[in-house]
Amino acid sequence: MKPSMVTPGAQSGAKADAETIASRTLAALARVVPPAVPGIMFLLGGQSEVEATMNLNAMNQAPNPWHISFSYARALQNTCLKTWAGKDENKVAAQAKLIQRAMANSKAQTGKYDPATADEDASAAEGMYVKNYVY
Repeated sequence: MKPSMVTPGAQSGAKADAETIASRTLAALARVVPPAVPGIMFLLGGQSEVEATMNLNAMNQAPNPWHISFSYARALQNTCLKTWAGKDENKVAAQAKLIQRAMANSKAQTGKYDPATADEDASAAEGMYVKNYVY
């Protein structure tokens, strides 16, 4: 499964903490997804890179019957692409940002991400919601 997390509507102006998003998402899933489903891979759903990581981490710190992980594209690439900016001289720094983001989400899928020890780029906290976004 590749659902989005239960978050306040993008245009509502409301914010919810990671624990609230995790508990509401897990409650919604528990109503309709059998424990026999082996894994749930979450989409970004317009969250910031950091929000998506923190929410994934909170879900994995709560009891649940599934393997909960991520299927992020923009949330892995955004800061990396901004850092690279198409310039050869930025390749190493961009690769470091990609590795940092992948490691953060790797830890979050085991419930071991600690934002206090993460050196997050400021742009990683920017929301990525795009109204009427189409693939």
